[in-house]
Amino acid sequence: MEQYINTDLELRSLDSVCVNESQLNHKWYHNLKYLAVGVLFGIIFVKSEVVSWFRIQEMFRLQSFHMYGIIGSAVVVGMISVWLIKKFNIKTIYGETIEFHAKKFNKGQIYGGLIFGLGWAVTGACPGPLFAQIGTGATVIIITLLSAIAGTWVYGLIREKLPH
Repeated sequence: MEQYINTDLELRSLDSVCVNESQLNHKWYHNLKYLAVGVLFGIIFVKSEVVSWFRIQEMFRLQSFHMYGIIGSAVVVGMISVWLIKKFNIKTIYGETIEFHAKKFNKGQIYGGLIFGLGWAVTGACPGPLFAQIGTGATVIIITLLSAIAGTWVYGLIREKLPH
């Protein structure tokens, strides 16, 4: 078996989602705020029909603007939020600096996006609303959740062999 030597440790550290991960230690009940926000977010997903398989199918068939409007609104809110954070040097609620690292485009993002979109179209679910869909009683989505977990696990196994 070929041994892999990771020669780009600094680059990999910037490739991580958690480059802004807090080093603060809190008691367990500090996480309840995330539970509350998650529940609220799930309620909003259900009420806005973002978790509706039919709405997702309408989007992929180009039959309705509903989902495009929601996704577009989220992109605009995200852009404004990042701009405000950079412009006013906004810090976390604990006073930590928020850092943004430039990402380099590569063709793997195209392949990943196509695979993600195909899975989204076939299952009628993307990772965001999976738990809300399960919470509404669509228990068949548990298979999609387990598949997403398995896909993430497989990616972790073969990540070093993929072009980045």
